[in-house]
Amino acid sequence: MKINPSMYNISSNNIKVNDKSTNINYNNNPNNNKFSDVLQKNIIKNRDIIFSKHANMRLQSRNINLSNNHLNRINKGIEEANKKGIRESLIIIDNVALVVNIKNKTVVTAIEKSENDNKVFTNIDGAVIV
Repeated sequence: MKINPSMYNISSNNIKVNDKSTNINYNNNPNNNKFSDVLQKNIIKNRDIIFSKHANMRLQSRNINLSNNHLNRINKGIEEANKKGIRESLIIIDNVALVVNIKNKTVVTAIEKSENDNKVFTNIDGAVIV
């Protein structure tokens, strides 16, 4: 890839993009994070599933235990739902149904299949079975 030097003028502390100049301070401030550190934290953050307080209460009260294998399969379901543009998904894994906010990777609630006699889930726009 070739960079057009008139668009990107990079000097020691000054970056110029499309005729707008921005001063960059490279001091040794311990509060400055290295780009690689910030990137790694975001990769880890984006990979983790979050369980809401409500979901945690439901899992505990219903004695539902999720293994690492389950979490990997839930992650796979989240990825599949995201590819299809689903925002709120029902993810069914073994005997457990989870309502998940796909963008935030947050499990909103959890229920065992046998508990839900009427089999109606609201506020979802897609479902994934993993």
